[in-house]
Amino acid sequence: MDLQSLYRLIFVSALISLVCQPSSVTAGDIVNDDDLAPKKPGCENDFVLVKVQTWVNGIEDAEFVGAGARFGTTIVSKEKNANQRRLILSDPRDCCSHPMNKLANDVIMVDRGHCKFTTKANNAQAAHASAVLIINNQKELYKMVCEPDETDLDIHIPTVMLPQDAGASLEKMLTSNSSVSVQLYSPRRPLVDIAEVFLWLMAVGTILCASYWSAWSAREAAIEQDKLLKDALDEIPDTRHVGSGGIVTINTISAVLFVVFASCFLVMLYKLMSNWFVELLVVLFCIGGVEGLQTCLVALLSRWFKRAGESYIKVPFFRALSYLTLAISPFCIAFAVVWAVYRNVSFAWIGQDILGIALIITVLQIVHVPNLKVGTVLLSCAFLYDIFWVFVSKKLFHESVMIVVARGDKTGEDGIPMLLKIPRMFDPWGGYSIIGFGDILLPGLLIAFSLRYDWLANKTLRAGYFLWAMIAYGLGLLITYVALNLMDGHGQPALLYIVPFTLGTFLTLGRKRGDLRVLWTRGEPQRPCPHIQLKHQHIEELNDEK
Repeated sequence: MDLQSLYRLIFVSALISLVCQPSSVTAGDIVNDDDLAPKKPGCENDFVLVKVQTWVNGIEDAEFVGAGARFGTTIVSKEKNANQRRLILSDPRDCCSHPMNKLANDVIMVDRGHCKFTTKANNAQAAHASAVLIINNQKELYKMVCEPDETDLDIHIPTVMLPQDAGASLEKMLTSNSSVSVQLYSPRRPLVDIAEVFLWLMAVGTILCASYWSAWSAREAAIEQDKLLKDALDEIPDTRHVGSGGIVTINTISAVLFVVFASCFLVMLYKLMSNWFVELLVVLFCIGGVEGLQTCLVALLSRWFKRAGESYIKVPFFRALSYLTLAISPFCIAFAVVWAVYRNVSFAWIGQDILGIALIITVLQIVHVPNLKVGTVLLSCAFLYDIFWVFVSKKLFHESVMIVVARGDKTGEDGIPMLLKIPRMFDPWGGYSIIGFGDILLPGLLIAFSLRYDWLANKTLRAGYFLWAMIAYGLGLLITYVALNLMDGHGQPALLYIVPFTLGTFLTLGRKRGDLRVLWTRGEPQRPCPHIQLKHQHIEELNDEK
């Protein structure tokens, strides 16, 4: 095996790993309801995140994020409606008994302690506090709920829990003889963020570009095949492999095995998710990204630098490479390396999206669905896979495995790299809107197949299947974002909405137009064999001469 074959093997492994990545759309959870913590009168708030702004000696300082309690008054959503209040450290610290502090509508900070949360809130309210900040004894936040037998729930002040590190920072401010004041508010996420619009355009545009490239390559291969057949009058040549170099065709068995392999890989990611494992995924992503970016740039620039694209040179340990490939490769490698080094900076998402889009387009160019049967099996399996690992896995693992892996909750990073993401520009909570590669790749395989079929069958855009498949995909993805916003930012399995729209439209149109049998089995229209036609024409000419 030469070095180029080894490189291709690594690249294919990277492709397999990226397809198995989470394929949910998410925007982060701001409002959260929990059926395990039932509501009752006086204890019926949703769990919300709360911004805690601080001022030290009148100068604005750090901002912390806490979680609101099930009980107490709701926290204002607009910053202009929030009031600055002096912060006081409780005495006793846990506020399990009446505070000895003299409070005048101040915010009191207490330790978690061992008494009930409602007991702390009642004691603080009796001491004329305006709000309670409870410092957790861990770095994570905790849902503050009411006990089933509690009755003393006439609480009219908000209660917020802060993580341990935020409490340590606030305590340091208070013990330095500084005047500390805080302001609490819980801004609502906008119904639609411009990031979701751009993400929708990126997904649709990626499939559009990849489909046209795939169809153009298929048509060029068909023209080449017809040309060879027309030149072969004396024998029927074997043209099964003409124009198919480098194309990977999926079959029914591999479509089913995809779900099994993807599930195993997802569980492995969930169990082994750590900094070193994310680093490994970054390496795989860079390998695939370099190959994808190089393939796209060579195909694009070869139209302007045709001579450099058609001139080849033998490179040690590699096969013949074009001069254009040699010129572009260093740039692609440098681009991926720079992104990997600076992937945690605020604008690194741009490089990640460029590498990701190039990789997806390359995969859709290399991997083909041969007919509608394989496409149906693949998307149906992916449909079940998405639903299981987003929703059903909560019953087995007590959390959504796919959402946890996609967000990288068990690492110190912003999630795995096999995602397209855009920062939420007008969201007061920040964060990213993300979409998994699988939500673009898997439907894209079927959509690219539809355009290849349309071109080979000489169908117009309106009479073909590609236009309607693209519209169906766009609507399915749009419905996904609507569901995402209706669910207050909870991650959604995008294929739950995309597959019925895309596959259902394709099957319905095929049945209505009478093409379903051909689409399901052959996957391409019946075309006359040029060499047979020429033979018949030659025989007819000889008979006419006689």
